[in-house]
Amino acid sequence: MKRRPIAGIVIVVLFNLNAAEPSFVTAEELFPDELVHFVPYQRYPLFAGTDSETWDRKIRERGYILRHNDEWHLWYTGYNGERTATKMLGYATSLDGLNWKRHPDNPIYQAAWTEDVHVVRHDDLFYMVAEGRDDIPHMLTSRDGVHWTEVGRLDVRQRDGSPISPGPYGTPTLWIEKDTWYLFYERRDQGVWLAKSTDRKVWTNVKDTPVIGLGPAEYDRHAIALNQVIGYQGRYYGVYHANGHPSWKGPWTTCLAVSDDLVDWKKYPGNPIIRTNNSSGQLVHDGERYRLYTTHPDVRVYFPPNFTPTK
Repeated sequence: MKRRPIAGIVIVVLFNLNAAEPSFVTAEELFPDELVHFVPYQRYPLFAGTDSETWDRKIRERGYILRHNDEWHLWYTGYNGERTATKMLGYATSLDGLNWKRHPDNPIYQAAWTEDVHVVRHDDLFYMVAEGRDDIPHMLTSRDGVHWTEVGRLDVRQRDGSPISPGPYGTPTLWIEKDTWYLFYERRDQGVWLAKSTDRKVWTNVKDTPVIGLGPAEYDRHAIALNQVIGYQGRYYGVYHANGHPSWKGPWTTCLAVSDDLVDWKKYPGNPIIRTNNSSGQLVHDGERYRLYTTHPDVRVYFPPNFTPTK
């Protein structure tokens, strides 16, 4: 992967309404090197569809990776290759995040269309949000990551409490802080919205316009969706994928943005951080450093430059 150099030093102005003067922060301070500079581990994927007559002949959209109890967990969406085929949930584990083993009971959940998944661990439960049929998101819970119980469709409201307009609201992404749950979602990939909830039953928009919009740069001018939020050095970082082609025929690249409050986001000036057609990215800490995984159209991993993992 070639990284486009940044000409000169980029200065980002952060306005603090309680301060007399704005504070100036360089892009290097806002976007640490360890979050933006990665090289591919190998040329071929770590994990992919079987390309044979199985339920997961192909995999697609966002699979999700968690490192928990010294084991790596991957939940992924499998299907037979037909776009209209029901999307089902698969599961794989690994001891190193590089060599993956499919679960013998796959697909582990097939009662409902489950695609583009995001998983968090909270209070001894795994919570999953995923797209259902027609990109309508739903939630599931599990104690072991294998047996999942349907909770139901995510009820998202506008700030005034009225339902959001009909249509898809996909790529659901969770962030939990104290007693508040935050839900990021996209609408036809035309921006990222943010809603919050204290009961996980009703989610109310923080604002009725996107918190991350399209453009203005070419690489994300025509499509954008958020895949993950992490906390790092007192800030929030969002990994998102984007497309710069009007018909989405260009590469789905992987990009990064930063926020101090989950609402106002600034995009990395050197985006995309992965310029090839590899998306649905997420940062996973392996105990020593962050790895960057992309999970569409297959699972690949990227490490910091000059680092070679031991198999």
